[in-house]
Amino acid sequence: MNLPIWLTLFRLILIPFVAGLLFVPVAGFNIAAAILFGVALATDWLDGHLARRWHQTSAFGAFLDPVADKLIVCAVLVMLVYRDPHYFVALPATIIVGRELTVSALREWMAELGERGIVSVGALGKYKTAIQMSAIFLMLFDLAQQRWIYTVGVLLLVVAAALTLWSMVVYLRQAWPRLRMER
Repeated sequence: MNLPIWLTLFRLILIPFVAGLLFVPVAGFNIAAAILFGVALATDWLDGHLARRWHQTSAFGAFLDPVADKLIVCAVLVMLVYRDPHYFVALPATIIVGRELTVSALREWMAELGERGIVSVGALGKYKTAIQMSAIFLMLFDLAQQRWIYTVGVLLLVVAAALTLWSMVVYLRQAWPRLRMER
């Protein structure tokens, strides 16, 4: 156990608090959820930075970090759909959650085949994540839809969903030759 892993565990602990704040239909609670989500984003960057800088990378950390990322994204997207069940929120959220499950399963299968590197995170995945996290933060911040901020968040969520599909296709294409041999 090192500081980067503790930061990742802290991010996991934040998930029920972020989601829980979204159940409270009182002005300002969404901003508190956005701030906690922002703290989670900061710890995500910091734990990776420190692990690389201090040479404290580990198999457990490599497993736990993406799990924490996917859990917070999926939990918050579900809560955003709960709070705003319109198709322009629900459809991109469904695409993103579905892709996360599919790519996670693909990575696990490829790891079982000894080919984990085939579906490692690339630049497209990093862009997708940055846009997706920005979208979620903006939507949380202006959940009452009082300003243009929420609309920008929704538009970014749609862009993130498109990049999500694109990156999934890229990963599936990379893995396809190996998957075809396993039939």
